[in-house]
Amino acid sequence: MRVLVVGGAGYVGGAVTDILAKGNYDMRVYDALLYEESYRKEVDFVYGDVREREKLLPQLKWADAVIWLAALVGDGACALNPEVTVAINQESVKFLADNFDGRIIFMSTCSVYGAQDGVLDENSPLNPLSVYASTKLEAEKYLANKNAIIFRLGTLFGVGDLFSRIRLDLVVNTLTVRAHKHGKITVFGGDQFRPLLHVRDAAKMAVESLTTSHTGIFNLHRQNVRIIDLAYQVRNHFPDLIIETTPMKFQDLRNYRVSSEKAQKVLGFKPTHSIDEGIEEIKYLLDTHRLKDVDNPRYTNQAYLSMFNTHKLCIPESKQR
Repeated sequence: MRVLVVGGAGYVGGAVTDILAKGNYDMRVYDALLYEESYRKEVDFVYGDVREREKLLPQLKWADAVIWLAALVGDGACALNPEVTVAINQESVKFLADNFDGRIIFMSTCSVYGAQDGVLDENSPLNPLSVYASTKLEAEKYLANKNAIIFRLGTLFGVGDLFSRIRLDLVVNTLTVRAHKHGKITVFGGDQFRPLLHVRDAAKMAVESLTTSHTGIFNLHRQNVRIIDLAYQVRNHFPDLIIETTPMKFQDLRNYRVSSEKAQKVLGFKPTHSIDEGIEEIKYLLDTHRLKDVDNPRYTNQAYLSMFNTHKLCIPESKQR
């Protein structure tokens, strides 16, 4: 099977390509290297932006299946330039739906649920609170009648592979870095829930779904955790950690719990990597100085994109000349 991994040089893509490399797949990565300066994996690679239709189309014609990971990710990062976000997260997926009839694995987000009470399943009301969530939801609609499986991912954590840029703007990774660097965590509110999932568990489901016939939407998470409880879980790995709480509300209004029962029953989904494992992975990188300068904006989507004119940044170099 020829598998095109669109956005395969990113955080999830690093784990996906490692798993594909162990299987009987002919793999190709298509990526604009937005956050990277190079791509060093021994993998067939095509440099390109998802809005470069003339470059993307031959890759789609080559593939039997597509794992679509390409996106601007995160509420803050997407709010910097909504027009670019719509083009990348939404309209490029319409192009995929219009020009590819093979198997599609699409990564969406549990952020489409917004702030709601109760435990939410795939049939629960949707309440996107950001450009990021809204564009992901619209992209899902384009794939509704395709041979596609759509994963609404919880907030990811942990280390995906040894090559790709790690993200330090995800709550488990962020709190671990702050604990290590400052010995103190400040929690705003703390009662808000997040569904959490290790990045390698997300990648494993993407690859395993290539050869199934299942279609539709599936939530993927390991467990729902309150932010304050997560802070105390991080303290188990840093015994001297000081946790400060403040009643001030954090700017991120999301607060939701989800159920992944459908994925468990239909797909056999069983996450194997714990939150503690993810904390230890980040802690190991910090303890051994393998992760340098954690304040570098490149580890944080919004901070990195804020350094640039995002219209220019997200337009392929070939179109800037």
